[in-house]
Amino acid sequence: MIHIPKSEYSRRRKALMAQMEPNSIAILPAAAVAIRNRDVEHVYRQDSDFQYLSGFPEPQAVLVLMPGRAHGEYILFCRERNAERELWDGLRAGQEGAIRDYGADDAFPITDIDDILPGLIEGRDRVYSAMGSNPEFDRHLMEWINVIRSKAHLGAQPPNEFVALDHLLHDMRLYKSAAEVKVMREAARISAQAHIRAMQAARPGLHEFSLEAELDYEFRKGGAKMPAYGSIVAAGRNSCVLHYQQNDALLKDGDLVLIDAGCEIDCYASDITRTWPVSGKFSPEQKAIYEVVLAAQEAAFAQIAPDKHWNQAHEATVRVITEGLVRLGLLEGEVDELIASEAYRAFYMHRAGHWLGMDVHDVGEYRVGGEWRVLEIGMTLTVEPGIYISPNNRSVAKKWRGIGVRIEDDVVVTKTGCEILSRGVPKTVADIEALMAAARTQAA
Repeated sequence: MIHIPKSEYSRRRKALMAQMEPNSIAILPAAAVAIRNRDVEHVYRQDSDFQYLSGFPEPQAVLVLMPGRAHGEYILFCRERNAERELWDGLRAGQEGAIRDYGADDAFPITDIDDILPGLIEGRDRVYSAMGSNPEFDRHLMEWINVIRSKAHLGAQPPNEFVALDHLLHDMRLYKSAAEVKVMREAARISAQAHIRAMQAARPGLHEFSLEAELDYEFRKGGAKMPAYGSIVAAGRNSCVLHYQQNDALLKDGDLVLIDAGCEIDCYASDITRTWPVSGKFSPEQKAIYEVVLAAQEAAFAQIAPDKHWNQAHEATVRVITEGLVRLGLLEGEVDELIASEAYRAFYMHRAGHWLGMDVHDVGEYRVGGEWRVLEIGMTLTVEPGIYISPNNRSVAKKWRGIGVRIEDDVVVTKTGCEILSRGVPKTVADIEALMAAARTQAA
């Protein structure tokens, strides 16, 4: 299984500390354990910022960076080894493991943080933290600051400036290294196989959850511990619900099914959507809508390259989709006027994509100084145009109603344009129909 190498985490910490003000400290907590119900916990998933800097997979941990500290700049507070708890919950790194396996210069028991951390903060001018994202930890931080303030009469020096870590850290996360792209390429490869498996398994009479099970099987088989987000398996009219989650409806002959699903590898997401006919054959109306969306996606790819701005890909999809809707008679009027009045939004109500990385909707500003961000090498994003014709839309002919199509791929900006990370899933009408026909022939 492909992972981010330890050397990369060290490089990231050094890069962050190089941007921090002299005589400052950065403090970041691990994600809390989330309770599912009563004493049952959700599968643990590390906080993305914490993971980005440490690779440390355990809860009840706090990361501290202190540029220039003579005794080591990277300190980790974490749980101690505990034979009884490890019997129930699995091995812990402990302080030795934090240093040996995760690159910490110094490691202390998390139970000692109240005694040790105020002393580390004391005398530092500036504190960087993830202010506002974890209110409970914010309270702890202020308690440690107040400990220092209470000793000011003895000469203790509390910090005089508090700065959100986000603006430094999230800009770093926006640019993916070769190692990160390699992991994301693997996540996309596994997810592509899952989409293919779902296409091959589809037939009328199954349920949406039957296809979700095929996705989950392929994710786990490929080595992914979990989906990157709740899989959307939306058949028939459900394909017009953008964030449909029930996944329990019957698959009917003549319906389209829209699957928006991707797995996560080493905390990096993939995000792929494909739309195809349950029966294996597109109807003329389904094919017409599908090919407009596919053309819109191709137009967007052409607008993703260094020096092009974030919104150019979206603008390209809007034009192609509006032209297609006019050509099919679903919209009437001049294309430029329909775009200006946003008439297309009755059918295409979301943007063409989003940043992708450790979070499915990843961090990073879309505008800088009021202007759309210019794309640069290493930025990763999704491209996901769609057309959704509500089953209740009385302004269009009945034959169009209830058709929802989205096509989504993951791309990374390269020197010459973009690389499509998720190109392993069939996408043209001919290729999808051929794949499904071959699967049925084999099954028979």
